[in-house]
Formats: sequence, C-alpha cells, structure tokens
Amino acid sequence: MLLVVFGLVVLGLVFLPGLWVRRVMERYSRPDDRYPSTGGGLARHLLDRFELGRVRVERTDAGDHYDPHDKAVRLSPANFDGRSLTAITVAAHEVGHALQDQQAFAPLRWRTRLLAKTRSAERLGAALLMASPVLGILAHRPLVGALVFLGGVLSLGTSTLVHLVTLPTEFDASFGRALPILNRDGYLKPEDRRHARRILTAAALTYVSTSLMSLLNVARWWALVRR
Repeated sequence: MLLVVFGLVVLGLVFLPGLWVRRVMERYSRPDDRYPSTGGGLARHLLDRFELGRVRVERTDAGDHYDPHDKAVRLSPANFDGRSLTAITVAAHEVGHALQDQQAFAPLRWRTRLLAKTRSAERLGAALLMASPVLGILAHRPLVGALVFLGGVLSLGTSTLVHLVTLPTEFDASFGRALPILNRDGYLKPEDRRHARRILTAAALTYVSTSLMSLLNVARWWALVRR
C-alpha cells in the first residue's frame, strides 16, 4: 500500500507541473484579440528598441525559444500571430533571453556550452538504444542490459542535466527582464499584471516539468535494465 501511495506521489510530482503549465498557457490564450500587437510584432518592437535588430523573429513548430547560435526569437504560430495575453507575455520572455545574450549573462552562456557538449553524448546514447536489439542477438543479456542503461543515461540523463542548468536562465528571463519591461513601460493592461506573472512562472517552469519527465524516463530505463 505504501509503495502504491509513493508511486502516486511521484507521478503527481512528475506530471502535475506540466499539466499546470499547459493549463495556464491555454487559459490566457483567449481572447485572441486582447492586445493591438501580435506576439511576433511585440518581439520585433522590443528587439529594435533594445538595439537588437540583428536578432530575427521567426514562426516555429518546435516550441517557443530563443536560439543564441542563430540569433533568433522563435515563437509558436499561436504566439507569433496571436494577440492574447499569453502571446505577448511569452514573446517578452523570449526577448528576455535575447537581452541575456546581449549582456553575456553567465547562466545562458553555461547552458549554451553545455548543450553543445552534450549533443554528442545524446547521439551516442540514442545509437546504443537503437542497436541494443541487434546486440542482444550477438551477446549475452547482461551486456545488453549494460548498454541499454548506458544509452539511457547518455540520451536522457544529459537532457535532465541541461534542463536543470536552464532554470536560473528561465527565471531571470521571466522576472528579471520580461516582467519589468511589460509592467514599467505600459505594455500590459493593469488588470493583466498578476496574470502575466502567472504566465511567466509557467514559462520558466516549462523546463522543470521537462526535467522531471526526463528523470522519469531515466528511471524507466533503469527498471528495464534490472529485469
């Protein structure tokens, strides 16, 4: 019984942050015409205002993010074209990352370097996972189990590490940059300020939920190896 309760608590801790993030983003994505500017338009305006004209604003299906390598703020179609509170708040959050890049914000630099160094490990881990069925025919089960475990750690564990290192960068983009800009310079309706804070919290915690899911995947692979 205690094991069941513990399992339910763990699942709640893993899945609830992600569900909360999605609920917040969806709740304030309506109405879609609340503001005169689209998320993409506000991002372009803010980048130009802070003399970041070289940074592009692009529509993407890969999720809202800032790419420090390509110097691009990328927004999902709903946030790029939308005029909702979510759209303009998320756009300001991603511009916050561009400002971090401009100012050589140390946690962002660490994350960028870590991403570059862990890509090879993730690729190797994925290759080991894909090759494990073939290796199982050619080798003994313990060896296959070790390879599966190593592949899981390399492909999933490194992802978890990157997401955890990301947290200071995300909270600074939300509350050190985006929120002061939106509040101080009149981009938000006064009654939307507390709701924007909630959206910015959700934007920062996106990586928390992703980290927890990565940890769950590592645990799943560990259980598979131990069978």
